[in-house]
Amino acid sequence: MSTNPLCSTCGTQFPPADPPEVCPICADERQYLPPGGQRWTTLDRLRAGRANTWRTLEPGLFAIHTEPGFAIGQRALLLRSPGGNVLFDCIALLDEATVTLIRALGGLAAIAISHPHYYTTMVEWAHAFEAPVFLHADDRSWVMRPDPSLRFWDAETCVLHDGITLIRIGGHFDGAAVLHWPAGSNGDGALLVGDVIAVVQDRRHVTFMRSYPNFIPLPPSAVRRAVAAIDSLPFDRVYGAFPNRDIVGEGKAAILRSARRYISWSRDEG
Repeated sequence: MSTNPLCSTCGTQFPPADPPEVCPICADERQYLPPGGQRWTTLDRLRAGRANTWRTLEPGLFAIHTEPGFAIGQRALLLRSPGGNVLFDCIALLDEATVTLIRALGGLAAIAISHPHYYTTMVEWAHAFEAPVFLHADDRSWVMRPDPSLRFWDAETCVLHDGITLIRIGGHFDGAAVLHWPAGSNGDGALLVGDVIAVVQDRRHVTFMRSYPNFIPLPPSAVRRAVAAIDSLPFDRVYGAFPNRDIVGEGKAAILRSARRYISWSRDEG
């Protein structure tokens, strides 16, 4: 059983005590409190009415998504690798079927999360698979449920295993990170980005925002820094935070092209 308070708007789980008056993550300008005010639920209640669906994105990469949708509605990406499986980003719902399937695939060697909006029930996932959770230290203050399983890295990159690497690009959050999977896309490389870099509807471009629900843009300097952080990495595919938000070819060119477009439209020419 898991009766820890769970924010219904962002999916963040809190310790098993009285929750705060409002969720700090939703009270921040990058998220929002719904018109009806703060609402709480629990993981047990979530399990009663929802289930996780699975989709193969390419050999060795699965998307896990909750239906009906909950909170922000992101998906988790399960990457299979010889040195151990990696979960990139978390979703709030962890149920018995999901645990069974992941264990059948070899369990998890590591969990890595792009930014605080996707922390959700990361401690539940860590305990279920006895896996460490890698978070950037710049975002430590956004952890609502501390736990010994959390591992804070504070460099610009963090190598997990098999060349799988987290890269801090900042922007959306100070410690916001993407994950480079060198074996992805048949060895051409893949970049898992959450919505730190967001794949947009045409699936040929991305965008960069401080807040997506509140439409707060990032300054051009932040976009330049993000692109510089990944410029040396080889990758052909880009996998985003939401279903069907993927760029399945020439992904690096798409990011560079999108950054130029963003910066061009951000200039004030009077």
